[in-house]
Amino acid sequence: MTTSDISVRKTAPEYATDIATLGAKTFSAAYGADIKPEDIDGSNPIGIERIHVDAGHQGGDIFLVYDKECPACDFYCKLVRIRESIGNLILVDARNASSFMDEITAAGLDIDQGMVLIVGARMYYGADAIHTLSIMGTRSGVFNRLAYWCFRSRAASSVVYPVLRSCRNLLLKILRKTKINNLALENNDYF
Repeated sequence: MTTSDISVRKTAPEYATDIATLGAKTFSAAYGADIKPEDIDGSNPIGIERIHVDAGHQGGDIFLVYDKECPACDFYCKLVRIRESIGNLILVDARNASSFMDEITAAGLDIDQGMVLIVGARMYYGADAIHTLSIMGTRSGVFNRLAYWCFRSRAASSVVYPVLRSCRNLLLKILRKTKINNLALENNDYF
C-alpha cells in the first residue's frame, strides 16, 4: 500500500498479521473482501482504506461505504475523524465488489444516492449516515467542527444532505462519471 493511493496507517504486513490471527475467512468477513495472505503484497486490491485511530484501542471497526470516484465524497471521507473511544473508521470504495455492497444492495439502498455507514449490525444511509458520523466525530480541526455543527441535528442533516447530494450529482454529471447502479436499474448508467 502506498500513501499516494490511500490514506492508510496500517501497513500490508499488519494486514497479513490480521489474516494470520483471524484466519482468511474471518478476515474476509470483517474487511468485506475475499482475500488470502498472498493477496497482501503492498498493493490495495480490495479498495479498503483504514484510518487508524489508536493502535491500543479495543473498539469495533466502523465502515463507511462511498463512491471514491466522487471528488467531493472522497474529500469529505478522508477528512472526517471519529473519536478514539468509538473505534477505527474504515473507508470502503463502493465501486469495488465486496460483501458490504452485497448487503447494501440486499437492503435496497441506492449507493449512488447516499453513503452508508455500518456500525456493528446497523446500517445508516444518506442523511442518517452523515448525522451519525458527525455525532461520532472528533471536534478537533476546523473541518470536523464544521461537520459537527452542520450535521449534529437529524433535522438539519435531512435538509442539508439532499442539497449536497444534488450538488454531488451535478458534479459527477459534469465529470461524466458512470453510476455504480448497485440496484441494476434500467437506464441508470450516468448521472
